[in-house]
Amino acid sequence: MFADISFPISSYQVFTYKVPDELINRLSIGMRVKVPLGSRIIRGIIVDLKKSTNFSGSIKSIKEMIDDQPVLDKNLWELIKWLSKYYNCPIGVAAKAVLPNNLSTKYELKTQLYVKAINQDKLVLNHAKTQKSVYTYLQSIQSLIPVNSLKDHCSNPNDICKQLHSKGFVELVNQPVLPNLSGISFDPIHKDIQFTKDQSSALKNIFSAINSNMFQSFLLHGVTGSGKTEIYIEAARHVVSKNKTVIILLPEIALTPQIAGRFKAVFGESVALWHSKLSQSARAWTWKKICLGEYKVVIGARSSIFSPLKNLGLVIVDEEQEDSYKQDSPAPRYHARDVALIRGKINKATVLLASATPSLESYYNSTIKKIKYINLPERFSGAYPKVHIVDMINESKESNKYGEIFSRLLLEKMKDRLSNGQQIILLHNRRGFAPAIRCDDCGEIYLCNHCKVSLTYHRLGKFLQCHFCNQIKNKLPEICGECNSYNIRLSGTGTQKIEDLLSNEFPNASIARLDTDVAKSGENITKILQNFSNKKIDILLGTQMIAKGLDFANATLVGIINADTGLYLPDYRAGEKVFQLIYQSAGRAGRGDSPGEVVIQSYNPDNTVIKSAAQLNLKKYYDICLNERKSLDYPPFSWIVKFEVRGAKKDSVENSIKIISDGIKDMPKGIEKLGPSYCYREKLKDQYRMQIVFKSKKEFDPVGSRLHKFYNSLIINSKINASSNPRLIVDVNPTSLL
Repeated sequence: MFADISFPISSYQVFTYKVPDELINRLSIGMRVKVPLGSRIIRGIIVDLKKSTNFSGSIKSIKEMIDDQPVLDKNLWELIKWLSKYYNCPIGVAAKAVLPNNLSTKYELKTQLYVKAINQDKLVLNHAKTQKSVYTYLQSIQSLIPVNSLKDHCSNPNDICKQLHSKGFVELVNQPVLPNLSGISFDPIHKDIQFTKDQSSALKNIFSAINSNMFQSFLLHGVTGSGKTEIYIEAARHVVSKNKTVIILLPEIALTPQIAGRFKAVFGESVALWHSKLSQSARAWTWKKICLGEYKVVIGARSSIFSPLKNLGLVIVDEEQEDSYKQDSPAPRYHARDVALIRGKINKATVLLASATPSLESYYNSTIKKIKYINLPERFSGAYPKVHIVDMINESKESNKYGEIFSRLLLEKMKDRLSNGQQIILLHNRRGFAPAIRCDDCGEIYLCNHCKVSLTYHRLGKFLQCHFCNQIKNKLPEICGECNSYNIRLSGTGTQKIEDLLSNEFPNASIARLDTDVAKSGENITKILQNFSNKKIDILLGTQMIAKGLDFANATLVGIINADTGLYLPDYRAGEKVFQLIYQSAGRAGRGDSPGEVVIQSYNPDNTVIKSAAQLNLKKYYDICLNERKSLDYPPFSWIVKFEVRGAKKDSVENSIKIISDGIKDMPKGIEKLGPSYCYREKLKDQYRMQIVFKSKKEFDPVGSRLHKFYNSLIINSKINASSNPRLIVDVNPTSLL
């Protein structure tokens, strides 16, 4: 018998191996094995088993089984094949994304030695003072405790306990140690819910789809505070009652503890959490339990879409517009939302895409009936917040104060909220203290040596850091490297600087900052959010991390410090992303009984994006945006793929991308080429970056097959790929052209 095996390498080829006699009746498609490849022994996955082969050369044998059961069923294998084809990567690389190497169905829990005192009428330990001391302590405990917890009582607890055990004074027991399966703290959140008319109608449609046992997809477009989480829970409850399973994707699970907490309260121990904060042992244990069918609901970030759940009935993608669902590196560069739709098709499951600010693609697909539309137009808690726009240019003129961070209106509203015991959320999408170091004489900006971007000054630790490669410089420049001037200053404003200003303005207020500098671990994030929920924090300041998914009834004021951030980036999605951020941030205000207010500070208050977001008028802005996209042939009216060439030498990158560009002889009808040109951030992590963007009109290419065929032939003919130097990165449906 022979097995075709795929590997996580940059090869589209599968390799044939002989199955040893002792494994003939034990192997199945979807199992992982160890085999020789060249001079190495590496892991691969069985993609086919056959009795004979046409290969006439020497055939090596499989060395070892890794799994005692398939880690892939036929549906997941179909998904891997689709990933490989659609995202243009070797099938073994696609399989690696689904099956990380460290996972195993054979994983067993580690054990830990526990000890307990056995009562003795007569204790004879006169010449062993340490043993006597430990034994006396154990008698006072009268329960099993870990042996290593006795380190405060003796220097060698293992030896002491073994000596006591040999004399019959203690019992020693090896017990399995269950890993921390959350990595993040979640308190079960219980709520009694009375569904609105809109929610009941939405659930009726979703239940009907689930009961049909056929693939159906929905866009659940619910305004902020409309009760989307309640829809998730009831839909999941319905699926589980039919002995089916559920995947819930969250853009960042640590930032949405309330959703995880609600599901824990309803489904208890049948909920598995899957995210980057899990330890290796917890991942292995959770994976095994999912394979064994012990979990009905999996909640997690983008890779959760590959969970090996059996009998999948429902996939929910919360905040489906979020860029964090897109895998940037390594390949496959998939979008979890799109993978969710394909997995739903393969498994004949219902897929629910949900957001208050859906992606323009999903919104458009709902208008052309490609996906069913469910609307929740009313807030669960009642009224929308009142929104104020502050023109910061006029503010400077009227106040005679230039460069102020807080407008008079925002300060007035903040003082009012604090005096009434209410809470405030402030958004500023720039972390650090100052985003740039600038020479006032010549204008030179201090750049990262490895990336052509400015270094950000961090007050805590007094260092400069690149937010792309994380390079750190511990010393501020004293003199300009271009003109030798000493007139160097910190430029711009980050969250750390705003935190200082808030402390000076409101010395009696409790202030917390939440950005990626603070949120090094999931525990830090949830601690801050729990403290805010428990009213231990008055003002929560943060980057876009705080804009979505949070529900705090006592937060009645949201301030957006600079709504223009990101608005003029040279990317066709820039306006859409700024609109979504402002709209979502505004939705954090007034979610309880008290009315909410939002103060938006902008230097461009008449900009369509700012005005539409301030009016909370999504349809108006999306219709404008769709008309612009259609006139320029950008998604959702076209398919798009980005060829990016990266290399350490600038001239080599330029030559390589020229070879690709010159290799295009005839451009197929409906396909347009943009570039080649340098990327907006032309150098990152010592790699120069150039790109060509291809757009294919859906009018001529309804499913994108013409574009796929075109760029595949281009790759083959140019002989520049992911393994060459410089290397080619192919990004299908990129979320950014920066």
